[in-house]
Amino acid sequence: MLRAQNVTPRQTYRAASLMPWPTRIDELSGQTVSAIHREEFRRPPDEGLGPGDTRTALRSYRTFLARPGRYLYLLRTTCGCDDCELGENVAVARDLLDLVLSRLPARARGELASLVGELDEELRRRTLPDPFAYRQPWHQGGGWWHGRIFDETHHL
Repeated sequence: MLRAQNVTPRQTYRAASLMPWPTRIDELSGQTVSAIHREEFRRPPDEGLGPGDTRTALRSYRTFLARPGRYLYLLRTTCGCDDCELGENVAVARDLLDLVLSRLPARARGELASLVGELDEELRRRTLPDPFAYRQPWHQGGGWWHGRIFDETHHL
């Protein structure tokens, strides 16, 4: 009788038919993508990490760095909703990647950290530091990427 009440992890995964199959994320192995996928589904949505968010954050980061010009200025969205922020604001995308990195197992963390490190290097090279960022409320407790110059004119 007690055995019937026990559910193995494999049965739990099969029973959760709402879980989509892990999608590919460019330049990451299948094992790392699976670890990311498990972490995205393990957390409740109110923790800031949902299904597909890591892939969206990496796409946003790459799209931003692919823009033409010698120097880039980070953008904030006018909408302010989570989906728009993640897709357009590189600082928000980088925050999410930092969250994912802190929750992954060591091997997957190393692989993702290597990829994010390359993107970070490009971001440092193509953005300028903001000497007054320490005065801004969004910089408090944030990563170094919050200390870059944001373009405030695109809202006008």
